[in-house]
Amino acid sequence: NSIAELVASALAHFDTHFAPYLTCFQSRTRSVEDAARLYLHGLFQCRRRNLEKMAETVSGSVYQRLHHMLSESTWNRGGVRRQLIADANTHFGYASALVIDESAFAKKGDMSAGVARQWNGRLGKTDNSQVGVFAAVVRDRVAALVEGELFVPEAWFGDAARCQAAGMPEGMEFCTKGEMALNMIYRLRREGLRFSHVVFDAGYGHLPWLLRALDAERETFLAEVHSDQAIYLCDPAPAVPVLQSAKGKPPRRLQAQTPPLTVTAWAIAQPVARWCRLSVREGEKGDVVADYLKQRVWLWDGAEQRAHCWHLLVPREIDGTKLKFCLANAKPEASLRRLAEMQVARHFVERAFEDAKGACGMADYQVRGWQAWHHHMALVMVALMFLAKERLAHRDTADMLSCNDLVEIMRKKLPTKIQTDADLVASIENRHRRRQVAKDSAYKKQATTLLASD
Repeated sequence: NSIAELVASALAHFDTHFAPYLTCFQSRTRSVEDAARLYLHGLFQCRRRNLEKMAETVSGSVYQRLHHMLSESTWNRGGVRRQLIADANTHFGYASALVIDESAFAKKGDMSAGVARQWNGRLGKTDNSQVGVFAAVVRDRVAALVEGELFVPEAWFGDAARCQAAGMPEGMEFCTKGEMALNMIYRLRREGLRFSHVVFDAGYGHLPWLLRALDAERETFLAEVHSDQAIYLCDPAPAVPVLQSAKGKPPRRLQAQTPPLTVTAWAIAQPVARWCRLSVREGEKGDVVADYLKQRVWLWDGAEQRAHCWHLLVPREIDGTKLKFCLANAKPEASLRRLAEMQVARHFVERAFEDAKGACGMADYQVRGWQAWHHHMALVMVALMFLAKERLAHRDTADMLSCNDLVEIMRKKLPTKIQTDADLVASIENRHRRRQVAKDSAYKKQATTLLASD
């Protein structure tokens, strides 16, 4: 029984998975590898994955040591990323897609690094949030995160004291999400990550300079774009117009020789016969089917010496009401199915975020500092990579295996502090003591503030 074997070997598999990461948590004078291991246990074991709950639940854990590892210790986060890359290369391979996407985390107050009123897709509105830009690899309906960085809005950089209080690196400069994405792609490629193409949504696809930068580096991409994206159906052959009169200054600006139109205008004008229906992935209630259009089009930004000839892909839901638009610089002979498979990779990254938040506590952190945020996310990515590896390894024998199944197994197998009624009593009493200390400290701070204001 494959499930029985999986249950029996789960802890051994986790130890094997974590072993190559151990050196990242060691220094000449101190090691936090035990705290990192216990933190990962807590990501699997606890219903709410914050330090307090981990310290109460995880056998062998101590709150102060977990806090030091997460917020104060300067362990090698770059080394963790490089090991994630090694795992991704081994288990996902060159044919995988690299998907760039962002995720928001609702926060209260204004002291957490990078917090601001920003769009939060999970809430469906603009709210007080932190936003991270992430990179994930996707293969065979499984995704794993390999890199993540906190986006810090530009307004933060006008308040040096606030940046220092949040623990942001000295000399850090504002970087747009698009710049973060491009730097992330370059860094992952430079550090050896193997992937066949890059995929991202319209939040990044609407940036002409980003697409052209990737094209110049010969990186294959598929990018969703907005519905008002301008295209040309034939080469606009940009040229400087000939001076028509002896009067006036000679023209200097390039002009297109053919008129543009929007992707929406082109798509709605296409006859029914041009649409092709494809099954693109398996769903819980049957195959997910959509209609597609494909067309070679030209893109010109108004300044380039020549236009770029790329693919336009238009997916449409079966009911015919919702259209998406994608540009891809894949080879000219790329088939419609190949482009559709590239586009669908984004679905599995959205699922990976759901798994990271639901099964690995991605959004459960209660830390404010810049370093602590990145440390938490790095450990969540290590946990998610373990789940992804197990799902891929058991694809032939347990195709229905989910992240929640694996977390349930780990939760059952890992030792817990609370075994008896006495353990439960001690845990609650310790919790009350910590809360009382925190309450006393807050009252003392309040009294000092009020005294100073008199």
